[in-house]
Amino acid sequence: MKKLLLKDAHVEGIRTYDVYRKQGGYTAAEKAFKMQPDEITEEVKTSGLRGRGGAGFPTGLKWSFLAKPEGVPRYLVVNADESEPGTFKDRYLMEFIPHILIEGMLISSYALGANTAYIYIRGEYSWIPDILEQAIDEAKAAGFLGKNILGTGYDLEIYVHRGAGAYICGEETALLESLEGKRGNPRLKPPFPAVKGLWACPTVVNNVETIAAVVPILDMGGSEYAKIGVGKSTGTKLISACGNINKPGVYEIDMTITVEEFIYSDEYCGGIPNGKKLKACIPGGSSVPIVPANLLLQTISGAPRYMNYESLADGGFATGTMMGSGGFIVLDEDQSVVQHTLTLARFYAHESCGQCTPCREGTPWMFKILQKIYSGNGTMADIDLLWDIQRKIEGNTICPLGDAAAWPVAAAIRHFRDEFEWYIDNPESQTRNYGIGNYADPLPVVAKAE
Repeated sequence: MKKLLLKDAHVEGIRTYDVYRKQGGYTAAEKAFKMQPDEITEEVKTSGLRGRGGAGFPTGLKWSFLAKPEGVPRYLVVNADESEPGTFKDRYLMEFIPHILIEGMLISSYALGANTAYIYIRGEYSWIPDILEQAIDEAKAAGFLGKNILGTGYDLEIYVHRGAGAYICGEETALLESLEGKRGNPRLKPPFPAVKGLWACPTVVNNVETIAAVVPILDMGGSEYAKIGVGKSTGTKLISACGNINKPGVYEIDMTITVEEFIYSDEYCGGIPNGKKLKACIPGGSSVPIVPANLLLQTISGAPRYMNYESLADGGFATGTMMGSGGFIVLDEDQSVVQHTLTLARFYAHESCGQCTPCREGTPWMFKILQKIYSGNGTMADIDLLWDIQRKIEGNTICPLGDAAAWPVAAAIRHFRDEFEWYIDNPESQTRNYGIGNYADPLPVVAKAE
């Protein structure tokens, strides 16, 4: 497969401007400055690039929403607050190929008419801001940032802003609040950031991978980029793979491979250790629904499930899931879904900002019930109570954190209710690991709780 973002990842010294430039870096930026800003946006639209941060919204369309009032500054903000458990692809780009992000920001800012851009990076990535700032200084010294870039009269300054470790700041409006020096609480929408974003000015917020992908799009052209992939899942996608696999890491795929190939191929995850069977997978980061192996390796239509937006969502949340942020977590037959759901519930209860009552009260409540079940003190009524709580959280909060907390619980009960019942029926068991049935069998899974 032809790599676009990671093609030079293992070139010695690629982190530096000189080596990146020798590998063809900043040629896309030079090409961009020979185009009109609107032409760049049209190329991005033609490419079919979708936001790589989780939502998958068409990037070019999002750019076209940006308000352009006279005399008002516009901003580009890169969301590098990669806090989704199971996701670490953006870290890889920033740590090892920082100039592809800087070049992508330069092209994107020029297209948007923004003269100031920010990288908002999660606080836990404490060593990466120094890498980014060095790349910014190198680009400025080479004439690709600062005043009158390449003699075009266009100015751009890029700043790195360190977050303080709040997952909620991965939500774009909470990120903007934090960037302004306020508590990172999500804003009510509308108005959307494209109209009133940073300091009430038109703002585009895009994920690291999304902005980096603008570089190959300009290099090869939007129509050529759109030929990679399938349907509306165009281009390549970075996947953070972890869990019970032989080769965890960051992989670049073209979204035409099947989930089975991704898990078992030596080119990617290399299979499951010790010959264990696949039990389930969380394919898009902790917030997306978990899917048992039988539905992961075969869709409801009987065809293989592919590593792309449409195929993973096939059947909706009853049998499908989401591409999400690309955090691919594999669970083998010895893993406990109840334990994993408890771990995720603890995370979301801790990270809720508390602004919305359903999330503030519901997330710790779900955690406590899961803790009760896992410790051997649960009742059958607790399962139905969990189902009821998650339904009252989903869709009733200002930001998607409530949904992110509800979906894992809903999917776990929908597909693995028998496992929850086993914990309740076997409170004396000394081992909390659990395996039941063969989830690789292509049999229908029917929800017992409605």
